[in-house]
Amino acid sequence: MKKITMQDIADELHISRVTVWKVFNRQPGVSPALEQKIINKALELGYHKTVPSLLSSEDTGSSGTKDITAVSIVVSRPESSIFWMNIIHQIAKELNKFSINLIYTYLPSRMTDGYRLPSVLSDGTVQGIIVLNVYDLNILTLINQLTIPKVFLDTVTQMSSEQLSGDLVLLEGKNSIYQITESILQKGRRRIGFIGDIGYAQTNFHRYEGFLQALEHHGIAADPSLCLTAPIGIEAYAEVIHTFLDNVREMPQAFVCVSDYVAHFVLKYLLEHNFQVPSDIAVSGFDGQAEYSDSPDFLTTACVDTRALGKRLVRQLLFRIEYPDFPTEVIYQHTKVIYGASTDFEF
Repeated sequence: MKKITMQDIADELHISRVTVWKVFNRQPGVSPALEQKIINKALELGYHKTVPSLLSSEDTGSSGTKDITAVSIVVSRPESSIFWMNIIHQIAKELNKFSINLIYTYLPSRMTDGYRLPSVLSDGTVQGIIVLNVYDLNILTLINQLTIPKVFLDTVTQMSSEQLSGDLVLLEGKNSIYQITESILQKGRRRIGFIGDIGYAQTNFHRYEGFLQALEHHGIAADPSLCLTAPIGIEAYAEVIHTFLDNVREMPQAFVCVSDYVAHFVLKYLLEHNFQVPSDIAVSGFDGQAEYSDSPDFLTTACVDTRALGKRLVRQLLFRIEYPDFPTEVIYQHTKVIYGASTDFEF
């Protein structure tokens, strides 16, 4: 791997190497706005050997990454899926570059009377937290009240980014689902259903918006009888989806699913009931996770770069720790649509 230099940073920003040197060495003559751009670019390019001294700004009252000994990943349930483990693994690798320890903090999926957050999140053990799959509003509210720097990967639809006391990273899905739905519509299929709990997370709701937007573009109103958007319990996906499909009077020509996880339940049901995919019913997902299919290239989906996502979460947390008073941010990471055989049909 090429070693990143000050010249590389200067070239990226189209400025002189001397300007970069001044920022790294705390010399006057660089505006705060440009200094911030240089800091961000250094973090982005992985110029981590310089980041500790770079971030030890006297005017922030912080002592830099050398004083960050540990951060915590906060999750609401143990995750064994490859998707989540890839993100966590990349977070751990990225933190290791800065010699920062990673602590895994488990929270229940639902709030109970008298519940309190683990003391590790508030007693100074960790200097920041990354909130991964916490989707209970009451527990999120407790986390949000913590004064510790924090970065959220997604959040519930009831809690807006303006209400969060930390940065919010979202997977951009509205456009990707729009593209997938549009591709199905362009092939002539008009009766299309959507399956996914849209109240579960903001990203789920955004994907549903993309679905609706594509239908609207073709002058089609969504058919509620073909859409399962109500809450689904964590352990009830198979049962709820099976029951919903049992009660669909006339099957649609396609199902756009909120995730690959949901899509694999739909595919299983359709195959068990002698429907051919995609000739009878096309199916799509989201996430790009091959673990849910015997044929990784079969499902049309939107691929998430989990490696980039893990790195981005860490870099944003380090920035938030060093600059706690800066305005909070909403960051979108785009996904890439991959078309598979599950929507490759002739109408």
